[in-house]
Amino acid sequence: MRPLPEDTEEESRVVPLTAEEAKQLRERHPPVSPWRVVAGQAAVGLLAAVAAWGLTGRQNVGWSAGYGALAVALPAAIFVRGLGGRVSSLRAGSAVARFLLWEMVKIALTLAMLMAAPRLVPELSWPALLVGLVLAMKVYWVALAYTPRAKTKRD
Repeated sequence: MRPLPEDTEEESRVVPLTAEEAKQLRERHPPVSPWRVVAGQAAVGLLAAVAAWGLTGRQNVGWSAGYGALAVALPAAIFVRGLGGRVSSLRAGSAVARFLLWEMVKIALTLAMLMAAPRLVPELSWPALLVGLVLAMKVYWVALAYTPRAKTKRD
């Protein structure tokens, strides 16, 4: 067994960023607004509902697909609202606990909405509901793929 190389002091030292360096880093890598993701989920849900209704000619299939997307978008909106903008001012442990609390609320609300679906959507189509649900969930990946690009300065 070979011994591990010793860490040098330079490799293990963490150098904090200055205010200007942090500002430049944020400008190069702008964050994705969580409200844009929720709006995207709602838009995809609306498109899925209209497409399902149009392709099948059955109104209940459109409502089912729309409700599936709503079961993702509404809990996500409550999650974003619950987190608010104050997370950065909290200590790390408090921020993690707050995030996990609102994530559990989001999951519980999604499950409650799915359990209530047969009573709320007349002639519920489970396949259409699941299509709407999956399409709305995939908006997270689309948002990551289309993050705002870094601003470059041209001299």
